[in-house]
This record gives sequence, structure tokens and C-alpha cells, in this order.
Amino acid sequence: MKIVIIGGTGRIGSKVAERLRSKGHDVVQSAPSTGVDTLTGEGLAEVLAGAQVVLDVSNSPSFEPSAVLSFFERSTANLIAAERAAGVGHHVALSIVGIERSPDNGYFRAKVAQENLVKKGGVPYTIVRSTQFLEFLGGIADEATVDKTITVSSGAFQPIAADDVATLVAEATIGKAENQTIEIAGPEKKPMSDFISEYLAATGDSRKVVVDPDAKYFGARVDDQALVPLGSAKLGKLDFRTWNTQQPQAAA
Repeated sequence: MKIVIIGGTGRIGSKVAERLRSKGHDVVQSAPSTGVDTLTGEGLAEVLAGAQVVLDVSNSPSFEPSAVLSFFERSTANLIAAERAAGVGHHVALSIVGIERSPDNGYFRAKVAQENLVKKGGVPYTIVRSTQFLEFLGGIADEATVDKTITVSSGAFQPIAADDVATLVAEATIGKAENQTIEIAGPEKKPMSDFISEYLAATGDSRKVVVDPDAKYFGARVDDQALVPLGSAKLGKLDFRTWNTQQPQAAA
């Protein structure tokens, strides 16, 4: 089966491509660097010729609210139109758990717009919503740091390893089009502040963690429902400690 991955050279796209090729599929990893630009439509018709499935794991180069909204709206509209023309039978999109529950987060609003275009696009689809990646714990800590103090929420958090994301997304990609949304998450759920504290301890980081229920997560308040699945979800296998032992700093 020919599968085209939009954003195929990135963190998740590369991991998914490896898994799909191991199962014998013909995988094309597309990105602007390979001559495929979903914003302009350049190269789309050529790369989608003969494709049965398209996986979209692309991301905006800017997180500024208006820029990210424009990216996902233009990119998705161009991609879906090209898929219809090419006769693609399954569109898979990677999204985020809880995006409709944090309207103050501009990035989340843009992902809602993307999902709506997919649902109305006329191509059978599966949307895979994931919780935040364990790989971004350091970035979350940095974003919340002021004068060596990290102020983070005690809201529920259930991060998932990128390797688990890739495995579950690959399964959805070669599965049947669900015409619905499925959710994936890590195997552990506990306060965000606990994950950040555990990450700092594991990496030998001396910054202090202050817990504040009103602390913002990239502009939005986090409670016990904002960022975690509220219904059934497929869970990854790697908990924080297992994941951390596989990281370069742990090996060093």
C-alpha cells in the first residue's frame, strides 16, 4: 500500500515511516524540503498519485495564533482537495487531546479548525488525538521558568512517549477509516507538577517547582479535565521512568 506522510521528515513522521516500512508498505516522506508544500499546493498532485492513505503529521513553523491558524486552514484545505482529486481512500490526522476544552490556547483553536476541515472534507478519515509528548517536558519546564523557579499547574497530565505515538498512529494509518476521532495517551496520569518534578530530578536540574492551580499552560489554565482523555483511550507502554532510561542524558 502506498502511504504518503505529510510532515514525514519530522519527529513523529520519521518514526511512523520506519514502522510502516517494516510492515512492507510503500512510504513516501514528504515535506517542503522534498518539494511538497501543502501551503502552496506544490508537488501535491505528483506525490499523491497512486496513494491509498495520507497521514498528516505536519506542523506550523510559527506558533503565533493567527499564523498557526492560517497554516492549518490553508494546508489542510489544499491537502484534502488534492486527496479527492487523487482518489485517496483514507486521511489520517494527528491532533491533540482536549483542544476544544482550552479556547484560550491559540494553537489548540487552530487544531480544532484543522479537525473540522478534515471531517467535512469528503475523504474517509481517522483523527488520532494524542496527549502531550514526554519529550516536551523540558520545554514545558523552560516555558514556566522565571528566575530559576518553575510555576506549574497541579492539573491532570498524561504524557505519552513519541515512540508510542508513532506505533499507535501507524496502527491507525493501516487500519480502516473510522470517520471518527480516537484518543491516545501515556500509561500514567498524575499532576503536571509531579511529572515536571520527576523530570528535573532525573536530569539533575536544580530549579525549584512551585505548584499553582492557576498556572497557565501555554496561555491556558489546566484543570483535571483539560489535557487528558475523558473517555476511552489507547494507552502507550512507556511510563516516565522507562522512557527516561532510554534518553541520551540517562545513557551518559
